[in-house]
Amino acid sequence: MIDDHRWMGAALALGDRGRGRTAPNPNVGCVIVSDGRVVGRGWTQPGGRPHAEAMALAEAGEKARGASVSVTLEPCAHVSPRGPACSDLLQLAGVARVVVALGDPDMRTNGAGIARLRDAGITVEVGVRADEARRAMAGFLARRLLARPQVTLKLALSLDGAMALASGQSVWITGPEARAHAHLERARHEAIVVGRGTFEADAPTLDVRLAGLEARSPRRLLLSRTEADGWTRLAAPADIATLDSVDHVLVEGGPAAAAAFLSADLVDRLLLYRAPILIGGGRTLPDIGLTDLADAHGRWCLIDSRSLGSDRLEVYERVREPAPGERG
Repeated sequence: MIDDHRWMGAALALGDRGRGRTAPNPNVGCVIVSDGRVVGRGWTQPGGRPHAEAMALAEAGEKARGASVSVTLEPCAHVSPRGPACSDLLQLAGVARVVVALGDPDMRTNGAGIARLRDAGITVEVGVRADEARRAMAGFLARRLLARPQVTLKLALSLDGAMALASGQSVWITGPEARAHAHLERARHEAIVVGRGTFEADAPTLDVRLAGLEARSPRRLLLSRTEADGWTRLAAPADIATLDSVDHVLVEGGPAAAAAFLSADLVDRLLLYRAPILIGGGRTLPDIGLTDLADAHGRWCLIDSRSLGSDRLEVYERVREPAPGERG
C-alpha cells in the first residue's frame, strides 16, 4: 500500500501536466513499474490523445509484461476512431496489476474498464488517493456530473478585503510572486472570464506571461450584454455550460463578475491572494444574494495555504453534496 500511494502520487503529478489542454478528455497520468523501477510514464496529450496508458505502454514496451500500473482514472472501455480502448491495451501488454485512483463516470466506461481487466485475470485495486485524483480531474468530472466546466474564482485582496481603491485602481495589489502564480493558473484553464467593467477599464490581454507557457494562454470570455471583437460573449454565468472543449474556467474580472458567479453558485474553487496592505474605503464584493448570515457558514473548505513572496495564497473548495453517479 505504501508503494501504491507513492506511485499514484507520481501518476497524479504526470496527469497535472495536461490540465487545461486535454478537454473534453480527462488529464490522466499513468506510471508502469516493474521490480520497483519505473519502466513507463504517460499523461494525456493535448487534444486528448494519446491517452496516458497508451503513452506509458509505448515507453515500457516488453517491460510492461507482468508489471504494475498506477493510473489516476479507470482505463477506458470504448474504442473510438482516435484509438483503441486502454483496458484492451493493458490486457494485450500482459500487465499483472492495475491500481486505479478513481472510477470513470463516462457512461461508455463507468465500471466496464475495471470489469474487463478483472475478467482477463488482472488484479485491480481501486480508490488509492481518490480525493487527490478527484481534485486533479475536477474539470472533467464537473463536465460529466454537472454538465458544465469547473469554475475557479481568483480574488486579489488587501488585508481589509478591498479588491481596488475607491477609484477602481487595482494594479497592483499583490507582488510579483503572486502574479506569477496567477499566470500559472491561467495556463491550467481553457478559458478565462472578465466583466465589462474590467474590459473597459483595463483592456486586459489575459495571456500567460511565463517563459515557455505563452502558448497556453486561455480563451477569452466577456461577461456582458454586448459583443466585443476577439472575445466570446457570455450573457450570463450559466452560459459556460455551452462552451465547447472547455472544462476549466477561471474568473478574474472585477467585483461584478465575481459576484455574478457567486450569486449563481457556480464557483467551485476560490483562489484568494492576500496582500499585506490596508486600503480603507476600497471596492469590495457587491451583494451575492445572501439573506441570512448563517447561510454563509459551511460553504467553503480550506484545502491549501502558502506564502508567495510577501503575499499569502489561500485555496478553498465549495462544499457540495456528491453529484449523482460519482464513484471513488
